[in-house]
Amino acid sequence: MVSPQSTTRQIAVLISGGGTTLKNLIEKRKRGILAADIACVVSSRSDAKGLTFAHENGIPSHVVDWKMAQNWEAANLGLFRILDQYNCDLVVAGGFLKRLRIPANYANRVINIHPSLIPSFCGAGFYGLRVHQAVLDYGCKVSGCTVHFVDDEFDHGPLIAQATVPVLPKDTAEKLAARVFELECELYPHTINRLLGETYRIVGRHVLFES
Repeated sequence: MVSPQSTTRQIAVLISGGGTTLKNLIEKRKRGILAADIACVVSSRSDAKGLTFAHENGIPSHVVDWKMAQNWEAANLGLFRILDQYNCDLVVAGGFLKRLRIPANYANRVINIHPSLIPSFCGAGFYGLRVHQAVLDYGCKVSGCTVHFVDDEFDHGPLIAQATVPVLPKDTAEKLAARVFELECELYPHTINRLLGETYRIVGRHVLFES
């Protein structure tokens, strides 16, 4: 069971690319909607455009380049060693495309948002427009996004929150992606606030909030 604390909470944000989720969280924090400070940003690529948002806003940033690392295990270990320096309450993945092995002391402290309704259209290879094109190809009538805890598999940990949008007849992958991202921009900070501000427990794959 996790109970809220009264002090200002701290999160770390993991990125791999453009950093649109990071940008949204920074903006939500400035507006007082996100009830947590962003202590650091860690990228899996040195050329990730999202690092610019960290620099522009004075947020410490780090790079653990998976391509330059000796191996996957070394990169994974390096990332969590960086996170250890900040002792954040929550680690928030935003467009982070690398599979992680979660150390015991980070269990149920790392979350991700995925642009589909898990367990559909998720897992290895399902990212970016590929997700939304797959939704359209299957003929789905609704899509959406899912916030979940991260475990050692892609898009697999217990689900925390989901929200839906309609799939429209004239949708392209780009149009659907934009509609889903608008939803993500509201659901993610709201869910982060709940995790940091409310009491909840995890029973099997169920995340149960007490309020």
